[in-house]
Amino acid sequence: MPKLWNETIEEHRRAVRDTVLEVTAALVAEQGLRGVTMSRIAEGTGIGRATLYKYFPDVESILTAWHERQIDGHLQELAALRDRPGSPGERLTAVLGAYARIQQRRHGHDAEIGAVLHRGEHVAHAERHLLRFVGELLGEGVEAGEVRDDVAQDELAAYCLHALGAAGGLRSQAAVRRLVQVTVDGLRPSP
Repeated sequence: MPKLWNETIEEHRRAVRDTVLEVTAALVAEQGLRGVTMSRIAEGTGIGRATLYKYFPDVESILTAWHERQIDGHLQELAALRDRPGSPGERLTAVLGAYARIQQRRHGHDAEIGAVLHRGEHVAHAERHLLRFVGELLGEGVEAGEVRDDVAQDELAAYCLHALGAAGGLRSQAAVRRLVQVTVDGLRPSP
């Protein structure tokens, strides 16, 4: 097949997939997880059920694909903050602040949806990636003298992510900022 034809087909498939993910997320937000069926998704996207089943075998696989896309977006957001100008400490603080805000938003969603979405290998993979990612930033901070060197980087990374997971229970942005500050203060070297 000509290259243009293949690109057009791939573009169409990507557009259908994206539409399915967005419609499913909207249906879950409106009706809850139990109210979403493949029939409703097909109707909302304007495609037939048979076509929908060519893309996804069930609602859970659609939600997993949507969640993978969300996680990828979060990781890209954190990478952009890591890569911006500034000292290692400034960039680390920006990344940890963004991570805490993501945690706050994530925990605002329905617990039933979280139980379905946060048990897959894609989540475990993202968590390992995030630990390495934060560990590398901490290493840069140690080299710059902005982060303590008396605790292993992997332990500090775990500390940061677990501490900031508490942002899920916080209602205000001010509380999230205070939590981030307390976490960052725990990373500072002793005088």
